[in-house]
Amino acid sequence: MSDDRPFVLGLTGSIGMGKSTTAGLFRAAGVPVWDADAAVHRAYSAGGAAVEPIRALCPDAIVDGAVDRAVLKAWIAEDPEALSRIEAAVHPLVAEDRKAFLADAAAAGAPVVVLDIPLLFETGGAALVDAVVVVSVPPEVQRARVLARPGMTETHFDRILAKQMPDAEKRRRADYVIETRTLDAARAAVQELIGKLTARRG
Repeated sequence: MSDDRPFVLGLTGSIGMGKSTTAGLFRAAGVPVWDADAAVHRAYSAGGAAVEPIRALCPDAIVDGAVDRAVLKAWIAEDPEALSRIEAAVHPLVAEDRKAFLADAAAAGAPVVVLDIPLLFETGGAALVDAVVVVSVPPEVQRARVLARPGMTETHFDRILAKQMPDAEKRRRADYVIETRTLDAARAAVQELIGKLTARRG
């Protein structure tokens, strides 16, 4: 690895595992974090890069100059080809957003950066990073966390899990695993990993 670019760490984990909290711990420690979901949100917002491409695909999905996700969801439900067409339009824009983030981080001399990608393994995102960290807790802790969310049901939770790679498989593929059962333990693991990666880069 050349010294002119940061070590790129991919961060992922199933629903309820504490990924967003862990991303926040990396940010609090001064590590630049790119959030894939936030990049899509930017692209869909008024003036965002995805507005015109989505308008060309589904004009009804543009409401007040922004992409209305509910309309897209309805379109996806009724048209088997809708999702692939949306992804073909949006994925290159998200890739450009990620590329700009990495360029900025390299220019700032950041030794380590994090790419927060929820479906990193499922979408082949592991190829984009130097190493992968998976956040994890025991299944009963995960279930309790998710079911405590407003409006969440057992059926919906099980449906989400069915679309995600099993936690055991993610842990097997990971270079590092961070347990998030407690905030203090997660924070200590994040600090330790940053130290390890920074030393390795040097």
